[in-house]
Amino acid sequence: MDLQYPLELAGAFVFAISGALAVRGREHDLFGAGFTGFITAIGGGSLRDILLGSYPLVWIGDVHVLYAIFGGIIAAFLFQKHLLKLRRTMFLFDTLGIGFFTVLGVEKALSLGASVEIAAIMGMFSAVMGGVLRDTLTNEIPILFRKEIYASACLAGAILYLILNHVGLERDYNLLISMSVVISIRLIAVKYKLSLPTLD
Repeated sequence: MDLQYPLELAGAFVFAISGALAVRGREHDLFGAGFTGFITAIGGGSLRDILLGSYPLVWIGDVHVLYAIFGGIIAAFLFQKHLLKLRRTMFLFDTLGIGFFTVLGVEKALSLGASVEIAAIMGMFSAVMGGVLRDTLTNEIPILFRKEIYASACLAGAILYLILNHVGLERDYNLLISMSVVISIRLIAVKYKLSLPTLD
């Protein structure tokens, strides 16, 4: 079974949850939470498609992506109390989201004939820009500008995907391995408080 499409829907679902939960405690109504979840889910992929000249945008051309986003928003509303009892729930969903969208962004760029260098950048953009928009909407410093390994984890996963693709690894295995590497780097970096050198 081709894993790309299920992963794309799963990525939209978990990013929508991440965005909707991000507004908790900020006096936003349900529409505000839903809008934030929606923008978080579509932001990275939409930017990628615009830069690559791919139209219609993925969420416009496929109604099932919208269903996945709305499902994530509804799940955040219905199970908010249970989700918030889990430790760092939003972090978990955000981490899963960047893992999914990194490899899918690389795949999309390659399918449109982009070079491997552009594909790696598009994979990173796909993963991080939704979170940047979410943080901007909730008046937070975008995670991209904090001392955390975030975009670099996505770039590492994107490069790994391109290397494994070049050596001929079966596509679905490549998707799972590269996605897992992004998620693992992010989790390890946060657990051990790892960060890249600063310009200070």
